[in-house]
Amino acid sequence: MDVAEALARRRSCRGYLPTAVPGEVVERVLALASRSASNSNSQPWQVHVVTGAAKRRLTEDLLAAYDTNERGRDYDYQPPAEDWPEPFRGRRRDFGDRLYGGALGIGREDGDRRAAHHRRNYDFFGAPVGMILTVSRRPRQGALVDAGLFLQSLMLAARAEGLDTCAQASLIDFSAVLRRNLRIPDEQLIVCGLSLGYGDRDHLTARCRTARLPLSSFVTFHDGEDEYCGA
Repeated sequence: MDVAEALARRRSCRGYLPTAVPGEVVERVLALASRSASNSNSQPWQVHVVTGAAKRRLTEDLLAAYDTNERGRDYDYQPPAEDWPEPFRGRRRDFGDRLYGGALGIGREDGDRRAAHHRRNYDFFGAPVGMILTVSRRPRQGALVDAGLFLQSLMLAARAEGLDTCAQASLIDFSAVLRRNLRIPDEQLIVCGLSLGYGDRDHLTARCRTARLPLSSFVTFHDGEDEYCGA
């Protein structure tokens, strides 16, 4: 599978088969992702991989913390839903309608079923492999950009191996649980989680498809002398 095909076929997968992912495949994916670009080749990322009993212990703790609402983030990843400006707020709403209303058949007013689906984040949507991505706190801003580059490389490398993924910002809501289970030092900032495994094509969430903006909405081509703004 080439890069173009991996990009075209990548989806955020929220339903997985119980099929185990061989350790050597996970290592190949991570090794390929390590070729990702970073500022001055600083490579500020660390990856914690959980499988088997370690994953079961972590998910049990995460689900217990979710059920008792013991939340606590390292930093404000994003504003509350009501504080998002347009057009981003509308795009988020469209995604929610496609996932909950479209694929899952859950209405806006059905808070219990929405919460039950959201709770699946903390079992990595049933994926056999979970990952937690961290970066050095100093310099935080640049390291977060590098983390995004690495994360995209990781997802594309996984797709090339026939695997599916879902990046999960929701896991940072329970940073203390992650730190306790994985012994993540304070110097490391928790960026997000990632589910990894073989996607279940029959899962209801597999019906969710999101749109992409046309180039004209986010690209500006500068190719004429009349656009020069200098003195």
